Amino acid sequence: MWKIPGLAGRPRFTSRATVLVLVLCSLVAILAYPTRQFLSQRSEIAAQRARAEHARQQVEELRREKARWQDPEYVKAQARERLHYAMPGETPFVSIDPSAPAGRGPASADALGSGPVRAAKPWYTTVLDSVDLADQAPAPHEDSTP
Repeated sequence: MWKIPGLAGRPRFTSRATVLVLVLCSLVAILAYPTRQFLSQRSEIAAQRARAEHARQQVEELRREKARWQDPEYVKAQARERLHYAMPGETPFVSIDPSAPAGRGPASADALGSGPVRAAKPWYTTVLDSVDLADQAPAPHEDSTP
């Protein structure tokens, strides 16, 4: 092998190189945690901005809906559609699809048991009937012991 004069007794790493490597490793170790924190905070900020934008969109949609409800014609249309209200002089009716399956609706004979379909009473009538029924005292039981 060829020997280069002056390099035979020299160590592979000098003390300067060792110190430089230690300083670089220390810098990497010192900067790793703040860098990770910085990146995680950036992702949290992006997520918060996305949530804020979504909330803004919801608020805008609710404002538009509120503006619609301020229109009396819209309120009338919703009352007719949802609550089946009718204006004075009109005859309201509900049409039933004859091709629909028999057991599909809650007012079907299967849902109410076997027997004729009864007309639904208003909710307040049912409440008053249940109060009247609860107000009635049960008949006393006669004891058959001698």
